[in-house]
Amino acid sequence: MSEVKLVATTRTEFGKGAARRLRRADQVPAVLYGHGSDPLHVALPGHATMLAVKQANALFSIELDGKTTLAITKDVQRDVVKNTIEHVDLLIVTKGEKVSVDVPVTVVGESAPGTIHVVETQTLSLEAEATHLPTEVEVSIEGLEGGSSVSAGEVTLPTGSVLLSDPELTVVSVSVPHASAEDVAAEAAAAELAASQSAASAAAAESEG
Repeated sequence: MSEVKLVATTRTEFGKGAARRLRRADQVPAVLYGHGSDPLHVALPGHATMLAVKQANALFSIELDGKTTLAITKDVQRDVVKNTIEHVDLLIVTKGEKVSVDVPVTVVGESAPGTIHVVETQTLSLEAEATHLPTEVEVSIEGLEGGSSVSAGEVTLPTGSVLLSDPELTVVSVSVPHASAEDVAAEAAAAELAASQSAASAAAAESEG
């Protein structure tokens, strides 16, 4: 995973008013913490941070006062209406360190014809090296028949990762869709209508003959 390089500045003002001023200046309030150090309250470049947090488990290289610190995202607070970033919590990490992260599930392959699949678990908790965090977990459903499923323990994990989620947890299930009673009734009504129209057409043709 490549590092996302961001240049941070130290925050000296706090509170909602200060945070609003930062955001108006296209900056994002953030805090860096971990490894027993005092939390560092910083401001990050807004647009670059917004793009970076879209990447699952991105590794940040934060430059602050000439010093570079590696960190990963632990929490992103957003404005639910505007969908803008309100605040970011960043955990300081070091090369070789193992951390626990939630990794998105991506389904690959096609299940058997006539079946559908449902992703029951959107993310899996893994332990991985902080500087080589996986961005996704691929779950293959190739050729799976209706009634089958894939559990967390059956998933092939990214290299160097260890599963923390319950191995019995269902990740993807495959089933054969069944028509609802309403669908069956609608199909029957349509068939009856088509039959009556066909009979009426036949009768009309006979009378004309």
